[in-house]
Amino acid sequence: MKKHFFDIAEHKISVSFVGETANDIFLLPSYEPFKIKETGEDCMLSLTVDDSLKPIDKELRERIDIFDTGNGKTIVDSVKGGGYQFIVKDINGDSCCLLQTNSDYSIGNCALNGTRLMRSFGLNTAIMMLYAFRGVELGTLLVHASLVRNNGYGYAFTAKSGTGKSTHTNLWIQNIEGSDLMNDDNPIIRVIDNKFYVYGSPWSGKTPCYRNIKAPLGAIVKIERAKRNRMEKVSYATAFGIIVPACSTMKWDKGVFGKTCDLVIKLLELTPPVYKLHCLPNAEAARLCYDTIAIKPTDNDSNQ
Repeated sequence: MKKHFFDIAEHKISVSFVGETANDIFLLPSYEPFKIKETGEDCMLSLTVDDSLKPIDKELRERIDIFDTGNGKTIVDSVKGGGYQFIVKDINGDSCCLLQTNSDYSIGNCALNGTRLMRSFGLNTAIMMLYAFRGVELGTLLVHASLVRNNGYGYAFTAKSGTGKSTHTNLWIQNIEGSDLMNDDNPIIRVIDNKFYVYGSPWSGKTPCYRNIKAPLGAIVKIERAKRNRMEKVSYATAFGIIVPACSTMKWDKGVFGKTCDLVIKLLELTPPVYKLHCLPNAEAARLCYDTIAIKPTDNDSNQ
């Protein structure tokens, strides 16, 4: 067995490969910046990759649903006695990964299938799901957003797919001095000692931005296209309705979904307001957003 360790948003995880198969660490190139040596600390989750794993007998599981993730469909069954079984399919409808977990997602076992690309997709998806679902127990959210850093703070931009969150973060990088991209699709938000921080992750969509970095959370902004640029501070209820759908969670698992909602409520109580940016894809929109939400050096000085 080959065992590898990673530190993702200051959580330790392990991935083990059983036997001489087509599976190995080369399936996870985006995890390289997060790789660490073996640690004596407990891992938040442990995944074993073993292609000899077989589906659980049908009479011992019950279908929950089939979910379309945008990159393919995932079949989810609950297992009698606790835990879940997932079958991950790619955009072509081909099965890439069979994943079985315990009830709190701290332990997973999976079998991969297909080409190297299919196996990589299946393994990435398995780890990502385990991390997201296990993470809420530990004050951690995996969110669908583009994350830019400026003056040491991270700003998360969320939007419906195709609206332009990546475009907006690029406009910050091009027009706002001192800005850099932390992650472009799935950053992580954690609460530590009643303060929220944002992290890069191994999951960044089509943009290869895999950075093991951390910053205090500066603000969360939902982007909506409009004919003119304007910002609005949203109500508590609206903010809740913006953030929860952006989180990787499961409404059918009442424990996970309830903890996700609790964590979002805590986030809204402890962080700056949430905004909507109605905008055009231009530099003026980036400057307006920066002027409205950014924590400037003078702001930091006044808080000391």
